[in-house]
Amino acid sequence: MTKLTTQDHRRDSAGLTYVYAVVSRRAGGVSVGVNLNPNQACNWRCAYCQVPGLVRGKGPAIDLELLRSELDQLLGEIVSGDFMAERVPEGMRRLNDVAFSGNGEPTSSPDFAAAVEVVRAAVEAQGLLGRVKLVLISNGSLIDQPRVFGALAPFAAAGGEVWFKLDRATKAGLREVNDTAVDPADHLARLRRCAVVCPTWIQTCAFARDGLPPSDSERAAYLEALAELARDGVPLRGVLLYGLARESHQPEAPRLSALPGEWLEALAEEVRGIGYEVKVSL
Repeated sequence: MTKLTTQDHRRDSAGLTYVYAVVSRRAGGVSVGVNLNPNQACNWRCAYCQVPGLVRGKGPAIDLELLRSELDQLLGEIVSGDFMAERVPEGMRRLNDVAFSGNGEPTSSPDFAAAVEVVRAAVEAQGLLGRVKLVLISNGSLIDQPRVFGALAPFAAAGGEVWFKLDRATKAGLREVNDTAVDPADHLARLRRCAVVCPTWIQTCAFARDGLPPSDSERAAYLEALAELARDGVPLRGVLLYGLARESHQPEAPRLSALPGEWLEALAEEVRGIGYEVKVSL
């Protein structure tokens, strides 16, 4: 069987509809992904998105029994079978998390809350509850909707945490990078609500566009947004700062490139100076 790598995050790697496994450089081990967007639909269109055939839209209704069955199957193979030995490189053979991370915004599925309970139950059935993290990788745009916000407390109680996207902190930056007309103040307000209910990390993708890093004004706005959150005592876990590791499948792809590690580390030091922990992934 082909071994997984940090560059191979295909959603069909396990031959299943909703569930897949990846070797995650950010997780430092195996992450079991839950894809609630098999229709490749998302309400944002990030310039660096690696989803081929991405379309605008929301996640569909989910076959919850199929999701339950697929999770039981894959988690069983990882915990009790030879999945790790056959598919995972040495040094990465640890199950780190089960993550809602697919081909679009997971909270856009009408069955997101029900899927949270399916995942919690499947993890518990394998004796993993409290031993592996549950992660919601989200652009955060729907966090304030009652059906989504109401699922955060049970998610947190099951050991869940949110990775909340904040790539830029200006309206122009959000439009350029995430192709969204979201108001930065509204987005930061959702971040604040999320962090109070569920352990929350900011996730930020930094990259060069046409060979240039984010402008000084964009960098300053981002740092000021974090400083304001810190001054207000928003209980964030920290910042996950990462660069481009895999090729974008969006029209902007030829214009994008990875930034030097030194640039990312310099930004990380500025964020640490504000008072937040930072984890850097190149």
